[in-house]
Amino acid sequence: MKVLLLQDVEKLGHEGEVVTVRDGYGRNYLIPKGLAIQATPSVLKDLAERQRQQARKRARLREEADRMAAELAKTEVVIRAKVGEENRIFGTVTAAQVAEHLSRQGFEIDRRRIEMPEDIRMLGVYTARIRLHPEVTATVKIRVEPEASEG
Repeated sequence: MKVLLLQDVEKLGHEGEVVTVRDGYGRNYLIPKGLAIQATPSVLKDLAERQRQQARKRARLREEADRMAAELAKTEVVIRAKVGEENRIFGTVTAAQVAEHLSRQGFEIDRRRIEMPEDIRMLGVYTARIRLHPEVTATVKIRVEPEASEG
């Protein structure tokens, strides 16, 4: 008997797979426990349609991530910081600060997706990586400048 697994079943398969099992195992264990349903032609047709929709959605998300990566490559984040001796800044530039500056420029990016190259403690230009999608990573320039002094 062929069944469609509704959940991962150890030593049998993963959710969404169609597997062949013995009739008794399918009828007396898998189906009553809600682990699987019988793989009828209509169930298989629904599964194929659902997989097509998920593939389209993944492709759309990938395209959006590619577009955003192209825009971010042209973007530069300018962060002004108080400066001490030898162009060292007080504190460090954090991913949260970069995310905040990006949101001001129209990019809503979670700070946890921003990978800083190292602790930024001096003036200069740095590059950070942003994970937009499992297959798409963007880079953004970070320029750390001294704060304008009053006087």
